[in-house]
Amino acid sequence: MDHHEVLIVGGGNAGISLAAKLLRDGAKDVAIVESESVHRYRPMLNYVGGGEATMEDLERPAAAVMPKDATWIRGRVVSCDPTGPSVTTRDGRTITCTTLVIATGLEEDWGDTPGLEEAYAAGWAGSTFLVQTAPKVWPAVRDLTNGRVVFSMPPEPAPCAATALKPLFMACDHWQRAGVLQNLDIHLALPGPTSIGVPKADSILEDALTAYGVQVLRNARVTSVSERQVTVRTDERDVVLDEIAYAHVIPSYRAPRWVAESDLAGTSEAGLVDVDPLTLRHRRHDGVWSLGDVADLGIKPSGGALRKQVAVLSPNILASGGGELQHYDGYTVMPITVARHQLMLVEIDREGRPAPSVPVLDPVRPRRLTWAIDRYALPVVYFRRILRGRV
Repeated sequence: MDHHEVLIVGGGNAGISLAAKLLRDGAKDVAIVESESVHRYRPMLNYVGGGEATMEDLERPAAAVMPKDATWIRGRVVSCDPTGPSVTTRDGRTITCTTLVIATGLEEDWGDTPGLEEAYAAGWAGSTFLVQTAPKVWPAVRDLTNGRVVFSMPPEPAPCAATALKPLFMACDHWQRAGVLQNLDIHLALPGPTSIGVPKADSILEDALTAYGVQVLRNARVTSVSERQVTVRTDERDVVLDEIAYAHVIPSYRAPRWVAESDLAGTSEAGLVDVDPLTLRHRRHDGVWSLGDVADLGIKPSGGALRKQVAVLSPNILASGGGELQHYDGYTVMPITVARHQLMLVEIDREGRPAPSVPVLDPVRPRRLTWAIDRYALPVVYFRRILRGRV
């Protein structure tokens, strides 16, 4: 039986950046359980779907980004005993630890939207949220000259749900430049009454949606998909959209089944890890912590939020023997393009109050500079600094 002082389940942004920070802060024995051999900077998938990037731009071998002093356990966890704590992998290996960190992210809940997985396979639906379909989105929308198109934003929890607006606005900008926008019947299903629930940003986004002629269904979710047909349920009625040329419909998300079915989960319908949203420590198991999309933190999850979570969680783990624990303020960020090269950066805390990283500028105002930073600068920062525990 293997044992490690700190065992992190998940080798994405959350797991690797935390492991690197822990090692920089003095931890001696950190292990990461991760089965994937390729690591991806997932925010760039939206730019792949907008024709602004390639998969090669966002992929690196997992071996190249793993912290050199961490132990990489190549496996997939299938069960957990949080009282140990310990985990068991698919090949029957049991790993015990002193401190367990759940950083798995979320997985698609295909069963929540009947027919959607089949529509993805048929090719007339897809999204930038999935590695398999992101490269197919741009060829599909680029060549459209008429017909009905449906976009959706997934309900929370989801991996930075607001960025579902990126492919919509980039596609509309392209269609406008190509002179075919007026020939397209574009629909957007929003899970809430407004785009993201931040008044200043919502005002800008509503103006953009109106300018592009997008028909918005509010308090809505896609309930089923059949051959070239999407059914959307709103507060008032079911709307059936048929003869679909392309559907950028994003599945619902939930915690991995082994998390949701264990004592890690709380009351969340999605099976999220039941942690104190301030300290990131599990409410019932002192040796268990969590961060990222899979943690029930009461925020809109995003990759950008991890920077603040890691800064709190690393010292909290190292101080868990009796030191004072730091608090996470709920910071999250939503980068949204309103045109191909214009981007707004919405930064808020847990209460929805503005929390700009650079207070001198108004990040909510769409700028070409903000887009350039999001597209070109942040990927470099991600691979060179964030994954190395330096941010």
